[in-house]
Amino acid sequence: MPTLLTPYLLPLIAMINVLPDPIAFQIGSIPVYWYGVCYAVGLAATYVVITREARRRGLDVRLVDNGIIIVAVAALIGGRLYHVIDQWQLYKDDWLKIVLPPYTGLGVYGGIITGTLAMALFTRWKGVSFWRWADVVAPGVFVMQAVGRWGNFFNQELYGPQTTLPWGIAIDCAHRTIDYPCSTFPVETTAFHPLFLYESVSGILGAITLLWIARRWGSRMRPGDLFLAWIIWYSVVRFWLETLRSQNWTLGGIPTAMIVSAVLIVLSVVILLWRHRPSAAGGDRWGEPPARVDDADVVEEIETDDELVDETEADEVPATGVEVHADPAPADGGLTAAGGLTAAADVDADDDDVEIVDDDAASGDRRGGA
Repeated sequence: MPTLLTPYLLPLIAMINVLPDPIAFQIGSIPVYWYGVCYAVGLAATYVVITREARRRGLDVRLVDNGIIIVAVAALIGGRLYHVIDQWQLYKDDWLKIVLPPYTGLGVYGGIITGTLAMALFTRWKGVSFWRWADVVAPGVFVMQAVGRWGNFFNQELYGPQTTLPWGIAIDCAHRTIDYPCSTFPVETTAFHPLFLYESVSGILGAITLLWIARRWGSRMRPGDLFLAWIIWYSVVRFWLETLRSQNWTLGGIPTAMIVSAVLIVLSVVILLWRHRPSAAGGDRWGEPPARVDDADVVEEIETDDELVDETEADEVPATGVEVHADPAPADGGLTAAGGLTAAADVDADDDDVEIVDDDAASGDRRGGA
């Protein structure tokens, strides 16, 4: 059966083996690039995931509206700086290319560093838990990675060595590294590992896994566990992908991203083990998420409460301790009360105060109202 399906499946798998146009469309003379479109779509999807997860966890969803903008801008700046340092040979002769489109990439680790710092400052400013919000944000970042990495496909970047696998991608001569000149590796017959695709698939699987873990064991987990798991997951994947890249930023002959990945893996594992040491068994836990209440239930509850108030209002006892009977109101608008007191509702057009007076009110002797 697999042999019979191969002629039909291979063309579908190999559809990625094309030379894409980086420009999605134009608004007048202004080009809109696929890279920016993927980033915007990824950010929108991330917003949906974060808000739904925050609501499920009982956090204030309103903080997402401002927080996601601040963190996204910080991550964009950090990611761009990391990429510029990584590919300095592309910008050293023309610094304007750093800030002017078309943008050719973002460094994820730069975005993680500045984005995490921005989120820490934002949560501190709002007086909320950084670790709890980090857990909520982690699956959303995986979604951002899954969608945003397709911008690398349209820019023909983030690819590995040549491959004969059916999902290999073509790279035109202008975007080749010096290791793969078109004179030796013709465009028509040469395909490369789509590293962006591997990161995208990793992001999808990572988001699903974190959301499943949060629902399966979330109540027993410490705030921050999912965030640390996300760092470990991404760092392991990135460490492996760096072995397939060429012409990347290195320190002492070792790819910088591999060094950062190794440091983050070790640091995150140590923090996880420390937070779950036996003596910390009584530490903060997420606990069960609050019961969700639909809008219709809220409206029904409010209406029910209003009915109860209407039915019992006449039997309420005022703060003065005078029992008020629900007898028909006298002709003068007052209420006959036990003890021979009359409650006169002295209400004018500008004052809603109601005063209680005794039978001597006719002689001008008033007592203070409620």
